[in-house]
Amino acid sequence: MFRPHLLLLSAVVSLVPALSIQSIVKADDASKNTSAQETGFVSLFDGESLDGWKKSTENPDSWQVEDGMLVCKGERCHLFYVGDLAPLKNFHFKADVKVMPGSNAGIYFHTQYQESGWPKFGYECQVNVSHKDPKKTSSLYGVENIDAETLAANGIRDSEWYTQEIIVRGKHIELKVNGKTLVDFTEPSDQEAFSDRFERRLGEGTFALQAHDPQSIAYFKNLRVKPLDE
Repeated sequence: MFRPHLLLLSAVVSLVPALSIQSIVKADDASKNTSAQETGFVSLFDGESLDGWKKSTENPDSWQVEDGMLVCKGERCHLFYVGDLAPLKNFHFKADVKVMPGSNAGIYFHTQYQESGWPKFGYECQVNVSHKDPKKTSSLYGVENIDAETLAANGIRDSEWYTQEIIVRGKHIELKVNGKTLVDFTEPSDQEAFSDRFERRLGEGTFALQAHDPQSIAYFKNLRVKPLDE
């Protein structure tokens, strides 16, 4: 007796190994692609301590290490990278960032250690999804600013992790979120200091993470950098 359901079952069973192999191959390819993307990167944070980092002297309790993350919550305080790779000129930086509702923070680069105040040197990559400051996440602060509509269009939300990238090569700065370029800026060769308080110019320097105010909470993990040739 002809039993089409048995033929169908046999066909499905014969496809299972092939589909399983395809899934394994795709997973392996994805793993290789991820590994290739991370080649040359060096971790800046061990997930357990502040080795290689130095707090400014004002409000040092605003920075803590919790569950493998750098966490800021409290009055203004900046956390500077002082490890072996500093200072850096050309680099590709990555960090996973999560900011809570109404919070503000930042990632400075090409900056220098300061005991207090807002960092004078270098640029700031903004961390802010819903804080009242209209300059939002991945803004090159005060130079090329990202608005809330752009964040929403790219699915960047409070309380969710995103990957921030900062790429500096020569006079060129690229800021990316989750792989998408949001800022592509080339500094003029004759760039003057923005003001007496803020240079906003490339040179070389280190990174600094910002604790902005007592109402702001932000999390940082998987901080890594790859030095680049010019």
